[in-house]
Parts: sequence; structure tokens; C-alpha cells
Amino acid sequence: MLDALRRLLLPTPRATISDDLWRSAERHLPFLDPLDEQERADLRAMALAFLERKVFSGAQGLVPGNDLRLSVALQACLPVLKLGLGAYDGWSGIIVYPGAFVIPRRSVDEDGVLHEYDEDALGEAWDGGPVVLAWFDDPADYDGANVVIHEFAHKLDMLNGPADGLPPLHADMDEDAWLDTLDDAYEDFCALVDEAEAQDMDTAIDSYAATHPSEFFAVTSEVFFTDPELLSEDYPELYAQYCLFYRQDPLARLRRA
Repeated sequence: MLDALRRLLLPTPRATISDDLWRSAERHLPFLDPLDEQERADLRAMALAFLERKVFSGAQGLVPGNDLRLSVALQACLPVLKLGLGAYDGWSGIIVYPGAFVIPRRSVDEDGVLHEYDEDALGEAWDGGPVVLAWFDDPADYDGANVVIHEFAHKLDMLNGPADGLPPLHADMDEDAWLDTLDDAYEDFCALVDEAEAQDMDTAIDSYAATHPSEFFAVTSEVFFTDPELLSEDYPELYAQYCLFYRQDPLARLRRA
């Protein structure tokens, strides 16, 4: 069935997608609106190549349709629009659940006691393996999160080992500057989350970013692309580092539009 769906969307290696189908997939992705004509064409071409390389499978009876697959491909390709699709080489699977799913977890505390529990999740990226995503037809159900960009930021982070907030940087970037900027922003954000929780308040950036530097990188990468004004205002130095890494400036793009 998956092969049949792939043929439906991509009947030949040089398949074209109608503007109506593109617009249908893009209608819930307003952060793509500021792309200029050439950027949008490049993103769509990359999304098609992405679909040719990746294999979608649905869980719990979900059959990934054209809108879903194009939407995932467009969002996944946005972070690598200027980096190249090769950043996602080495794995092929994308598993999509109809809504949040449960991940069994095991951890050992400082006293050596093993704890087993279930964690509700919207996504997960496996080192060398597939990306797992929750899918909702209503974007409001994501509660402001962009699961696709988040998980694919983890994939970029994993290109040089376990996710730790330090993806492989370009030759013209300074690793010390990246680490100092990320560490300062992370520590500041963790303090902000502690203060907000004490006052029973929410932070503008998802507090999940405070759980680990790798999650801080993934969450703030979401914000970089979907709300660049927020990240630039709260953490301008971090925003500048992301501009260097992703080779994009979403805030300039937004203002130009």
C-alpha cells in the first residue's frame, strides 16, 4: 500500500505536483509565506526529492495521504534549504501516529533505582533510525509546537554523535562562540522557566526547552523558523548563530515580505 501511495504522489521520477496540491499542503504553514518565489520553488523541489528518498508508514491505522506527506516534507526541508538534503542521508523511515503516542521509558536515579514509566510524546528522532511524528489535522492541537522542525533539528544535531545541542558547524563558524552563546541562553532560559513556574505562568518559548541543551536547540530552532521575531528579541546572539548555521535569516525574510 505504501508503494501505491508513493506512486500516486510521484508517478514518475520527474513527477510534478499541481499548485492546488502544494497550496493545500501549505495552508497550515504560514511561516512559509515570506519565502520569495525562488526560495519557494527550491523548497518544493527539495520536498519532492525528500519524498523520493524517505519511506512513510502510518501507525494505528493511519494512512499517510498526500497532504500529510507534502506537509512533512516541506517542514523537514525548510531547515536544510541552504544546507542540502544530504544532511538527512543515512536513514529513510518516517513513522506517523494519529495524535500523541506513548514511549516506554527506563531510567536509573542517583541511588541506582530503576524507574519504568510511559511518556506521552509528539515526536522522537532516533540516532541512525527513523523519525516518529504525531499528526493532527488541526494545527491548534500542537499547542504552538512545530514537531517536524523540532525532530529534524535533532537529526541535524545527531550528525556528529548523540544530540547535545552542538551540531556539526560550518568551517567559518566558531565552536567556542556557539557553545558560549548556547550555554548562556540555556542557563538564562532555565532560570526564566523556574521563575515562571513559581508564579504559575507560561514562558513565550516552550518550557520543554529547559529539559536539556539538545531540547533547547530543537525548540529554539522551531522558534527560529516559525517566530523569528521572538527568538531575535529574547536571544539575539543565539539568533545570529542560527543564521550562520542554517544559512538563513527568517527575520530579514519576514521583514522583506
